[in-house]
This record gives sequence, structure tokens and C-alpha cells, in this order.
Amino acid sequence: MISSSQNQRVKEVVHLRRRRERDKQNRMLIEGYRQLLRAYENDYPVDELFICRDLFQGPNEEFLIEGFSARGTSIIETAETPFCRMAYRDRPEGLLGVAPQVRKGLGDLQYDNAPFFLVAESIEKPGNLGTILRSVDAAGADGVIMCDSCTDLYNPNVVRASVGTLFTVQVAESTTDETVEWMRENGVVPVLASPHAEVFYTEVDLTRPVAFVVGTEQYGLSEKWMRQEGIRCRIPMHGQADSLNVASTVTLLLYETVRQRQMSGPPA
Repeated sequence: MISSSQNQRVKEVVHLRRRRERDKQNRMLIEGYRQLLRAYENDYPVDELFICRDLFQGPNEEFLIEGFSARGTSIIETAETPFCRMAYRDRPEGLLGVAPQVRKGLGDLQYDNAPFFLVAESIEKPGNLGTILRSVDAAGADGVIMCDSCTDLYNPNVVRASVGTLFTVQVAESTTDETVEWMRENGVVPVLASPHAEVFYTEVDLTRPVAFVVGTEQYGLSEKWMRQEGIRCRIPMHGQADSLNVASTVTLLLYETVRQRQMSGPPA
């Protein structure tokens, strides 16, 4: 058992809070029962699992520990003080994993004949990106394409806000130019969300292969995207605010797609 906060292994884990160190080591942190459970259920590799039994929330942790151990994960028990130093949550749950960053490109995406994707351009806030992943998972979309990303996909706050859906959703990282070409080659129609569009999002045919494209929280989509051929749509705003939070926008767009596809039945 690790009992000291000055233990070298504890210090190394603490360093992984910084993006530079995560990228240097190509590793990430996964904290919390639900996050680690989804990693386990989706066969995401976890190299090390730090546990503190005094912080466990219930009886389910042992199943998770045994499962990871059977897959070759190193189980490292710690006392409460060093664990809390490594944890980034205000209320640690006694489970903290160290895992590799598994990056994917456009060529790794798998989908059927009528996919719908979410393209996120330069999303800045980890909480928004995590919430977007959660909505994409809930709506059953085919995946997320991160273009010219500002936020580190493997930021611990993305993992936390996604409630582990980072491990259930296909996420490809790419550039805008590469994504535009990929969509053109695969017959995926870009649907550009813009408050200046004339067409409401409920008036767009979303039963065909589509990819919603959303931009930065502050400025929206870049000129490069707005110059692309595609469908422009907006969400009606009846108050004084002229736009919604990007994660809220994504949720509405995704579930309108679900609604239309349920109404029209399965694709031919």
C-alpha cells in the first residue's frame, strides 16, 4: 500500500493533470466508478488502477477491481491522503485509472448506410465537450469528429463531464479540410448550425446521411465552414438571448434526427 503523498508514483500521477505531460506520455486519467465502468464495459485498456477502499461509495467496486485485474491492469492500493492528492474530484470515490490515449482518425470510423455524425470545430470548454459526448451517446449517433480542436479530448474534465461516454462513442480527430473532403467522398451532407440561417432545424430532412457542424462557444462556425456547400439551419429563439450553449444546441439537433428517423422507419 502507498501511504505517503510524497511517493514517487503519486507524484507521477499528479503530473498527468497537465496536458503537456499527458501528451508527452500519451496517457490519461480516468477517475470515478461510472467512468471506469464504461471503460471496462467497452474494453478500453487501463494500465494502472489506484484504489482507496476507505473512499468507496458502495459494494460494486470489487467487481470492477477484479475485472480489471483479470485483464492485466496493475491494482495499486493507497491510503486516503495520497489518493486525495492524485484525485481531481472534490469528492473522490476511491478509484483512479491511468490509461493510454487511444487516438482515431477519419479512416477508423465505422457506420451504416445512413449515418449521422457531430462535427465539433474548435470547442474550447472541456465541460461542453464532455456533455456533447454524452448527448451523442444518448441519441445513438455514429460518432464525433473533432476539427482543429482547442480542448484536449483526454482532459480529466472531459472524461468526468462525459460520464465515461468518451469510451462508448467513436471520436475521430481531424482538420476541417480533411473532414470536408471525407464528407464529400462518403456522401455525408453537412448541416451547419447558425443563428443567421433562415431554415429551422425541424424543417431539414435528417433521414439521409448527415453531419451536424457546430463551432466555438464564442464565435460559432469559422468562415471556412460557412463557405462550404451544405444545409444551414437554426434553432428558434423566442427570448432576448440570440443563441444557446453549444452542448444544448447539439442535443436538440441530435434528437430531432432521432425523431425523424423513428417517424420514417429504418433506412432502405
